[in-house]
Amino acid sequence: MMRRMLAPAAVLLAAGCAIGPGYHRPDTGTPAAYRAPSPGEDSLKSTYDGLAASRDSMAGRRRDTVESASDAAAHAQMRPSFQLSDSAANVTWFDLFQDTVLKQLVITAINDNRDVRVAAATVQEYQADLGAATANLFPAFTVTGQLGRQKQSFGNISIPEPNGTTATFIVPAQNYLEALGNVAWELDFWGRLRNTRTEAKNNFLAQEESRRAVVLSLVGSVATGYLQLRQLDLDLDIAKRTLESRRETYRLSQQKFDRGAIAELDLRQFEGDVGDAAAAVATYEKLVEQQENQLSLLLGRSPDSIPRGRPLNEVLSAVDLPVGIPSQLLERRPDVKQAEAQLRSATAGVGAAIDARLPKFTIDGNFGFENFSSTHFVPTTQLFVPNNQIYQIYAGVSIPIFDFGALSSAQRAAQARAVEARNIYEKAALTAFRDVNNYLSEVRNDRQQTVALQTQVQALRIAYRLSRDKYEAGYAPYLDVLTAQRSLFAAEQSLVAAEFQSLAGVVSLYQSLGGGWPNSVTASHPAGH
Repeated sequence: MMRRMLAPAAVLLAAGCAIGPGYHRPDTGTPAAYRAPSPGEDSLKSTYDGLAASRDSMAGRRRDTVESASDAAAHAQMRPSFQLSDSAANVTWFDLFQDTVLKQLVITAINDNRDVRVAAATVQEYQADLGAATANLFPAFTVTGQLGRQKQSFGNISIPEPNGTTATFIVPAQNYLEALGNVAWELDFWGRLRNTRTEAKNNFLAQEESRRAVVLSLVGSVATGYLQLRQLDLDLDIAKRTLESRRETYRLSQQKFDRGAIAELDLRQFEGDVGDAAAAVATYEKLVEQQENQLSLLLGRSPDSIPRGRPLNEVLSAVDLPVGIPSQLLERRPDVKQAEAQLRSATAGVGAAIDARLPKFTIDGNFGFENFSSTHFVPTTQLFVPNNQIYQIYAGVSIPIFDFGALSSAQRAAQARAVEARNIYEKAALTAFRDVNNYLSEVRNDRQQTVALQTQVQALRIAYRLSRDKYEAGYAPYLDVLTAQRSLFAAEQSLVAAEFQSLAGVVSLYQSLGGGWPNSVTASHPAGH
């Protein structure tokens, strides 16, 4: 009987159509290509190419001479420029930097960082909400059972007898046993439940993109923090080499002062330079430890030392960054995809608000067995017999008539949220295009700055070596050596900072492009171990 009643309802439901606005991706005016270099950048290209050629020429001449151990170590730090590819390949972070230690740090951070775990748990919450919204499309079945004793008082009931007398009958208490199966189903004729499910689905997808954004930000922070640690390692190495050189100079000047070859003023200047370099070493040692502590926090663990991988110059030379085309940006950036999912959700919410003002059709019913006994509790073996069957089936309709504007106000609110979501999406897309163009310009200019500083450092190293040789031969005052040494120290620090900024710009550009890494890594450990 129940199946015969539900079959026409299923046909009616299938014939229903979802009412509400359909979703269409807004046109954000996607450019055909990313912004090209400015005329000023192009006009200086030959200059930077000439500086690079000069740097390589000087490096070749230096390899023809015998270098000291410190000069050889310094020469090994010269870095070639990275390449900027136009390919649209989905390169992972690990392939981008080609550093196994950085790869392991990123995996550890994704698995153990607390912000990522919070985001993953939130995704699971929205996924459960989607499951609940999907379940509302189908009939709800429940089973109930009752066992008890009841007595209803109707007063004394007088029953006429055939002989003209009356007899009084008192209704006794009764034991009863009941078992029922119940069904409740709202027919989604207008599509309200389907719109609600679509809304929940896109809320879930938006939260998933939010999780991806957290992971993208975390990976960028770990990569940048690791590269900054490698920069500080180089700064510390430069400071230590400078300190050792100045200590040697001070030792030689002490001998000359003892022989009366130089004045005490010169000696104290050399001694002050030793103190300056020693202070720089202490400063960089402190900064290295603090950077390791910051990275440990991102990795989800207590402060500890951080392993080192490839030298910064090898990381820089290995970078071959894919840029892609603007239309891919809308499919890769998690913030843009999150905004679009929220727009889809808001659009479905408008449909659900419209449907709420229309009639609601429902089917309710139950089927089961019921038995009463005034003398004893009914055993279950006597309950499930044909004479004890009971059932009810109802088809209902609920039509909103007058609610003082509550439903129409809810519809206007949903429409306003859709307009808000549309503008948020369009702004997210425009912001994505701006970010990529900004970072492309930054990467190009940082690369040119690095080439210029590499040439400067190479030249100053030769100048320092020549001034030192002339001083030791007695052809030049030590002030020339000191000036060359100070200039080289400052230039080496500027070069290290510029090279870190070049790689940090690559990280920012890759983040702005949406990043890329294996799904198996980001999907693992969604809510912790």
